[in-house]
Amino acid sequence: MRVSFGEQPAIIGYLTAGYPDLETSIKAGHALLDAGFDIIELGLPYSDPGMDGPIIQHTGQHALDAGTRTKHVLQAVEALSSRAPILVMTYYNPVFRYGVDRFARDLANAGGAGLITPDLIPDEAEEWIAASDQHDLDRVFVVAPSSTDERLAMTSKVGTGFVYAASTMGVTGERAKVDGTAETLVARTRAAGAESVCVGLGVSKAEHAREVGAYADGVIVGSALLRALGDGITPMRALAEELAEAAHTAR
Repeated sequence: MRVSFGEQPAIIGYLTAGYPDLETSIKAGHALLDAGFDIIELGLPYSDPGMDGPIIQHTGQHALDAGTRTKHVLQAVEALSSRAPILVMTYYNPVFRYGVDRFARDLANAGGAGLITPDLIPDEAEEWIAASDQHDLDRVFVVAPSSTDERLAMTSKVGTGFVYAASTMGVTGERAKVDGTAETLVARTRAAGAESVCVGLGVSKAEHAREVGAYADGVIVGSALLRALGDGITPMRALAEELAEAAHTAR
């Protein structure tokens, strides 16, 4: 199921596959969808997560220590993909080591929508672009406030699904407020040709979701959900319902 957007801003939830265990991470995905989330990002645990803050680093290492591997992430995708678009968020090295075409094939066979690749830039993505085209997958690239207009245009032209706008120059994590540069970045990315732009990094509560939903096509939440999941699925779902309602009524 490929990514698509309606009239309302979408709410997108990030979960680390295999945290706290594979079965619970799948149940958490279902809970987000039950709470009104539109798209799920499943993080592939990685040993050197350069873009990620302490919560996602912790959950990723926990999942790795418990034995979570690529095959388990694909199992989670398959378990959720009949309900909503499921994107795998992964650094590129695991894809490269697995085999780019093989990864694309297996992700498509599991019903996945595509990949978000935070450390892969379009001008170095020739093999992934070919494989994603071959297997009908979305490819979501990340832009930042420091991205030049030329970089935004290249990313908007090559990416599909949406462009992931990092709200700040930094790592993922909960913040007291969303960086004010995010709205400007969304506007610049649209002007560069992007059809859909979603904002992540720092969105952690309903007021943030409402603020971002007023100008972006999608609101991405990760660390706050994982922190709540550490206390159980019920607290996470309660937070998810607040976030979904805020995003969906932002305009």
